Amino acid sequence: IGYGTTQTKDLTGSVVSVNEEDFQQGNLATPEQLVVGKIAGVKITSNSGAPGSGSRIRIRGGTSLNASNDPLIVLDGVPLDNNKIDGAANPLNLINPNEIESITVLKDASAAAIYGSRAANGVLLITTKKGKAGKKLSVGLSTNNSVSTVPTLVETLTGDEFREVVNANGTPAEIALLGEASTDWQNEIYRNAFSSQNNLTFSGGIEKLPYRLNLEYSHNTGILKRSQLDRYGGSLNLSPTFLDGQLKFDVNGKYSRTDNFFPDEGAIGSAVTFDPTKPVESGVEDFGGYYEWLANNGNPNPLAPRNPLGLLFQKEDESTVNRFLGNAKIDYLPDFLPGFTATLNVGTDVVRSSGSVFIPAEAASNFNRGGTNNVYEQEKDNRLLELYGNYAKELPGINSRFDVTAGYSYQNWLRKSPAQPDLNVAGDTISPPGIPFETENTLISFYGRLNYTLAEKYLLTFTLRDDGSSRFSPDTRWGLFPSVAFAWRLSEEEFLRNSGVYMKLRAGYGITGQQDIGVDDTGNDYPYIANYDYGTLTAQYQFGETFYTVLRPQGYDANIKWEETTSYNLGLDLGFMDNRLFATLDLYRKETKDLLAIIPVPAGTNFTNQLFTNVGSLENQGVELTLNYIALHTGKTRLEFSGNVSYNQNEITQLTKSDDLQDPGILIGNIPGGIGNTVQIHTVGFPAFSYLVYEQQYDAAGNPVEDEYVDYDGEAGITPGREDLGLGDQYIFDGSPDANVFAGFSTYFNYGKWSLSFTLRGEFGHYLYNGVAAQRGFFKAIDPQSATYLQNLTSAYYDSQFQTGDVTQFLSDYYLEKGDFVRMDNFTVGYDFGEIANKVYLRVNASVQNAFVLTGYSGIDPEVVGGIDNNIYPRPRIFSLNLNLNL
Repeated sequence: IGYGTTQTKDLTGSVVSVNEEDFQQGNLATPEQLVVGKIAGVKITSNSGAPGSGSRIRIRGGTSLNASNDPLIVLDGVPLDNNKIDGAANPLNLINPNEIESITVLKDASAAAIYGSRAANGVLLITTKKGKAGKKLSVGLSTNNSVSTVPTLVETLTGDEFREVVNANGTPAEIALLGEASTDWQNEIYRNAFSSQNNLTFSGGIEKLPYRLNLEYSHNTGILKRSQLDRYGGSLNLSPTFLDGQLKFDVNGKYSRTDNFFPDEGAIGSAVTFDPTKPVESGVEDFGGYYEWLANNGNPNPLAPRNPLGLLFQKEDESTVNRFLGNAKIDYLPDFLPGFTATLNVGTDVVRSSGSVFIPAEAASNFNRGGTNNVYEQEKDNRLLELYGNYAKELPGINSRFDVTAGYSYQNWLRKSPAQPDLNVAGDTISPPGIPFETENTLISFYGRLNYTLAEKYLLTFTLRDDGSSRFSPDTRWGLFPSVAFAWRLSEEEFLRNSGVYMKLRAGYGITGQQDIGVDDTGNDYPYIANYDYGTLTAQYQFGETFYTVLRPQGYDANIKWEETTSYNLGLDLGFMDNRLFATLDLYRKETKDLLAIIPVPAGTNFTNQLFTNVGSLENQGVELTLNYIALHTGKTRLEFSGNVSYNQNEITQLTKSDDLQDPGILIGNIPGGIGNTVQIHTVGFPAFSYLVYEQQYDAAGNPVEDEYVDYDGEAGITPGREDLGLGDQYIFDGSPDANVFAGFSTYFNYGKWSLSFTLRGEFGHYLYNGVAAQRGFFKAIDPQSATYLQNLTSAYYDSQFQTGDVTQFLSDYYLEKGDFVRMDNFTVGYDFGEIANKVYLRVNASVQNAFVLTGYSGIDPEVVGGIDNNIYPRPRIFSLNLNLNL
């Protein structure tokens, strides 16, 4: 639970722990995939189907518009850095999922406030496996081998269909551009991909020295050709005790090296766009032999799409990332003070990454600049020092017990990257190196927690943390984050004591913060300090005979501070039949103030007329229900069901320093089909990332009428309470890109040596913008540049019969579709062979991941981060075979 442990029956906050036996099965490259769909209120969405790609994790909705919405992740007591690692698709893919024992989620503020200014988005506590005292040496070998396939593709026109459409509707010049081939470009760029994950483990205990050593090699190839992630790693845990148990050590060290091979994912969009009547190869050596659309001068047409295979095979984008993450925790339990434990925790997280990007000079994608030959490096250091004490004591005289924790924490982060020039293959400088990047920030904290139990019925928890962050000015860098929670075990009362029913009522309140305020690699680690830009050579000041270059500050707020979230939680735990049927119900409300947003300000002495400052507020409120039922547990037969369902409603309540109903809000959500087009808005009274669109007109037969929209300009009632925003005919669509209802359901069945399990997950009540259909669903899309090249269409053209593709058409609600879906994440069948040789035991599991998706959405996948579907890397269907040998 953060700086300590407690029994489930003593919890007062909303805390859920998932253990190894309940994890997702199959080919899993990153830790967060282990608990997808397993926890109410926690939504985990993979960003793409690339091997090791990152996920968006949301606990009870997002609490910010511009700062991070990611939860704090603590691995074996070390809080990790959420900033990206250069050369890694996902910082978490450097951690071996096979070595994780449990993942605990602190959802409400009464549980998470012990982490103060980093806990507004919840906390994930990851605990890795350890050796067991007194156990003989155990050797384990596991290998998981899998084949990934492409479950679905964008429905583009075939070569024959494309020729038919162009011949029927095109101009003579367009018809003359048609070729004779029939190339399925998507089939050309995708493949069936093989992956293998292998772990060798030694575990046991030598007298008072438990140990565990793991060695790992993982080879993951992606369904997009040339995508690959290889991971080599090892972890060591030692947990010796001394002085008859008074001195305990817990030492953890984890090293990993990942070799990443990133394909040019622009090939995905190009495969949808490229003319299907053209061949893959041109028959000549120019441009690597790949067919390309040419301009009149014989060079690649700069406006035409590039050959998808040329994009994939003429780019070498590789990186190597080395990471060491370790800590040493020392517990001292003095015999002169029973119940007291003093703990010292020292940790480090060191990352060294480097990479290169090479594109040959003859590649069409880089032809005008003579190719690319660039390198990059990054160093990251995360250092932790914590000292805390815990004292627990029973007071039988008043039928009470309590434990109190108090501590100090120091954490320092350093990031730096050398400046590198932008070079072409010949070594010519396209742009000079610039300024080396280096930044450092520190967080100092004091914290305390009191747990008090009276008569084993009434439980009280009080937490307080005082954080000081160097990211803010001395006037605003310190903040207090309190929480209080109360629980009442009604099952200990006389009227329920012998009923066989377990019942506990929980209530909690707390304040948490967010100090990860959108820091990026521009060096904006200190947003309260002015960043100065050089003036141009034509804007110099003359003093005497000398001209001086001027410096002017970017817009900044010297009083900027962290965002602050106040949370309320009311929970009920119910158990029946000795807890074989267990239910948990939680109602919550989160109010975030001092929301960071970009607001307009007079330019004055700044270069910009916009300012990044604390102005807004938003709310999340919802309900969570979890059910677990052990239906059968007799002998070697076991049948379990578990399910959860969550509802979350998000609303922005303020975006300016005053209640300005004339302010339209913040336009966001860039879409294809024109520079500067956006289809989403942050505005008061609506969820974050709401859609701002035109309402499509339809004819009597229900077909969309091109370029015809409902005329709302100046009319009231379209967007209730926000009619006069100056948005013309656009209106705020009643639908969010984030599902307000999401659920998970799991089943486990064991009979003798056989086992079967599956996990279903669903999301409901949200809408997606089908950017692929918008961009490729009208006839003019075949020829945007007057018969200089052709582009393919999707089957959306047959549905709409749109011709011109006016810019306004891209902003139509015609392209908003319901995103509801039910997905089978995992289906696993296992068999335990038992002892197959002298003290050699074997278990085999076969799994299918992403087995099916039920949805009405017309795109390739209804699970889209941010709501805008624009040629995402498809999530693969994975067939896995896992063998576990234990000696």
